[in-house]
Amino acid sequence: VATNPGRPRAVILALHGFGDYSGGFEEPAETWAAQGIETYAYDQRGFGDAPHRGRWAGVDAMVDDTLAALRLVTARHPGVPIYLAGESMGGAVALATLGRLAETPSLAPMPAGTVLIGPAVRSRDTIGGLGRAGLWLAAHLAPWHPVGPTSIDFQPSDNRKMLERYSKDPKVLRYPRTDLVWGLVDLMDAARQAAPKITTPYLLLYGLNDKIVPEGPMREVIARLPRRPDSRLAFYAQGYHMLLRDLDA
Repeated sequence: VATNPGRPRAVILALHGFGDYSGGFEEPAETWAAQGIETYAYDQRGFGDAPHRGRWAGVDAMVDDTLAALRLVTARHPGVPIYLAGESMGGAVALATLGRLAETPSLAPMPAGTVLIGPAVRSRDTIGGLGRAGLWLAAHLAPWHPVGPTSIDFQPSDNRKMLERYSKDPKVLRYPRTDLVWGLVDLMDAARQAAPKITTPYLLLYGLNDKIVPEGPMREVIARLPRRPDSRLAFYAQGYHMLLRDLDA
């Protein structure tokens, strides 16, 4: 939690990416705090210091956790606008959560808006039949087998000092199990299906050097998002996947 003295003018509930943990929002939270914005971030199940590290909790469990966090943060800051921000996998969780809320608004207060930072939207229909078959076999025949290379091998940022620290951080999950990746694809499927349902204003950020979430799947999901005059797409010619940690973050 990044705290501010007095009443914040806004609050961000931040959801980290695959293999990452809440510490990924430390520097962005400091920047936001200087603008009077308070940040809450937690380690999602299976990541960081959360329970069952390295195991997939399921899309429903991750969405339920986000809904619970929304309720708690809203109760702590009544009358303050709450924004849901998700990076990569966190962006997919945010979309799936908003899709659930659109269907059942009583589950939690609706966020004032959503920030999608390179959201993980590479769903099954974008990886081809051979890729789907290979992933199914691996996840069902050897679910325990580690998958590589991980995102850090695809240059997720131009911030080399940050990447060096990231690669040595014991809380970062470097060798995920195959069934963990299978679960991530389930989540990305859910995010794609939820995209047309969201009812909040959104800001989607995407770096054109992103090799982890390719341009094709991103274009498809953008086409599915509602057209809203209060929403915005932002593309960064020199941006990578970890946009908030790039040198020009």
